[in-house]
Amino acid sequence: MYQLILKHALWCAIIWTLIIFGLCCMPGSYIPSTNWLELISFDKFVHASIFFVLAALWFIVLIKQNKASTSFIVLILLACVAYGGLLEIMQATVFSQRSADWFDFIANSFGCVLAWWLFYRKKVFLFKPN
Repeated sequence: MYQLILKHALWCAIIWTLIIFGLCCMPGSYIPSTNWLELISFDKFVHASIFFVLAALWFIVLIKQNKASTSFIVLILLACVAYGGLLEIMQATVFSQRSADWFDFIANSFGCVLAWWLFYRKKVFLFKPN
């Protein structure tokens, strides 16, 4: 599976970006709400996780295209954080039965920064590009 993602990194990143958009524009009544999930902040874990994957996929795209310079990495990181912020703004203003949440934005940003940290500091995603 990992090799398949690496081979089609750009398409995986684009599709994942669109999946996040679809999830965020879904009406609030379609999203399950359970009190015990709120106790363990499951929602924030989900936000951080999906944005971690988003940033990681785009970092892999940079590696595959041999553009993993510091400026491109920072650009991708900022773009992913901005995307999370824009979706929160859209939830408050455009999407029905949704509302913006600063803590969701923080969780989104945390997931992006964690992906950057693992990518840049720990070199977790490094592989030999084709």
